[in-house]
Amino acid sequence: MNILQINSSIRAENAHSNRLADNLAESLRRRFPNARLTVRDLAKTPHPLLDEAALIALSTPAEQRTAEQAQRVELDDALIAEIQQADRIVIGAPMYNFGIPAQLKAWIDAIARARVTFRYTEHGVEGLLKHKKVYVIQTAGGVHSGSATDSQSLYLRTVLGFLGMDDIEFIYAEGLALGEGAGQMALQAAADKISALAA
Repeated sequence: MNILQINSSIRAENAHSNRLADNLAESLRRRFPNARLTVRDLAKTPHPLLDEAALIALSTPAEQRTAEQAQRVELDDALIAEIQQADRIVIGAPMYNFGIPAQLKAWIDAIARARVTFRYTEHGVEGLLKHKKVYVIQTAGGVHSGSATDSQSLYLRTVLGFLGMDDIEFIYAEGLALGEGAGQMALQAAADKISALAA
């Protein structure tokens, strides 16, 4: 059993999404004592954005790449290897301006590679990252789940499903900026759900 934890908040130790992700990952480790946990903090170690140079490097045959191109592709390869090996994936996804953090988008751009994590067939797209359980911890200052302003959940469900990960559980901690009482209730509700999911 391999557990991959992805933290994407820019607030580091002060981030509610990171703390809840830590809680869930540790709960899963207690449930599966032999599980191996890999934590990738995208704020502490940012992944480079997908730009023209990266696209050219990825499009160049391996034997023709320059040393710089090979090094850039290797960065993406490392992220792909992590998620290929993972059985359970915990993603901390705070909402920034109605979307996911740029750090998380860079990670998604890195792991979405044609003929490696998805492929086009005569029957349509086939995601190649199958048989994985994904937990998305979504935190927000306001309340958005189930409303038109929650484009984040729709995007993550769509792109992860595109890659073959369609067993996704969302854990919401919302209204964190609506007063101390509302925030405490939201965090407790998220913690309770985590306890139930890891049981």
